[in-house]
This record gives sequence, C-alpha cells and structure tokens, in this order.
Amino acid sequence: MDIQELKVRNCGDNIVEMVDMDEENFAISSSSSTDAEFDAVIGCIEEIIMEDQFQQLQQSFMEKHYLEFDDSEENKLCYTPIFNEYVDLLEKHLELQLMEKIPGFKMNTFIDLLMQHKEEVPGDIFDMLLTFTDFMAFKEMFVEYRAEKEGRGLDLSQGLLVTALIPAGSKHNSCTELQ
Repeated sequence: MDIQELKVRNCGDNIVEMVDMDEENFAISSSSSTDAEFDAVIGCIEEIIMEDQFQQLQQSFMEKHYLEFDDSEENKLCYTPIFNEYVDLLEKHLELQLMEKIPGFKMNTFIDLLMQHKEEVPGDIFDMLLTFTDFMAFKEMFVEYRAEKEGRGLDLSQGLLVTALIPAGSKHNSCTELQ
C-alpha cells in the first residue's frame, strides 16, 4: 500500500489517504482520494468564509447595494452589474485564498466536483457558493438582507407560547418528590 498525503496549508490537519494499488481496488481508492480532496476544500472554504476579512467584504458590499433590491418578480437592469461585481470581488477572494492554502487548486475543477457532491455540502456553505453562480440565490440574499435591515425579517416570537406544566399556585413540587 502507498500512502498519499494531501497538503493543505492552514486548513486543519493534512489528510492522509491509504491507497491500495491492486487493480481491483484502484477505482475505489482513486474515488476516495477525490472525496478526501473535496472534503479538504470544503473545510478550507468554511474557514475562509468565517474569517473577518471575508465577512467584512461581504457585509460592506451588501451594505453598499441592498437598497437597490426589492421583493418583486421583475429584475431591474441594475442588478446585473451588481451581481458581476459581487462575483468578481468575493469569488476571486475565495479563489485566491484557496489557491494559497491548497497548491494546484483550480476553481473550475472544484465547481464540477461541487455539482457532483452537492448533497454532501453543508447547507450554509452551498447557499453561499450558489450566490456566485445562481442569480436568483444572489437576489434572494439581498432581499432577505434588506428585510432584516428594515425590520421586516421573520419574527418567530409570535408563534411561541410558554405554558406551565404545573398550574400556578399548586403545592406540587417536583424537586421534593424526587428526593
């Protein structure tokens, strides 16, 4: 058996993969190696998008443009250049960070793998990556951001009702009965 190590800088531990070079097991080994590489990239993406630099880039971009977006079915012409600017700014930042942390990283290859493994990607990561390629996901992100800024976000407090299990004034004390 050969041991292959995937070198990943600053994204947790390196992944060590055992590869059986027998003909019968080669297909299984190469696919598990691809899976390990994909998992390493997802781990790096999680770290990058949690970093202050990425968060500030996204926050300042949304703050600058959120008033342009509204929750109508019609898309304004001004959305297209904003979308292109967003992709240029944030996808390029993400790609540069990944290239720095993973030697030989190629975004196009990763996007192909992402589409094959999309069920395995955590929802928040997939949703964020989707804003780079899916205009409607991008628009929805801005519509939700604007709703929050204007105090129109989801208010779940109206659906909550707190009810005592023991009526008030009852002399029943569960703590003393357990002793």
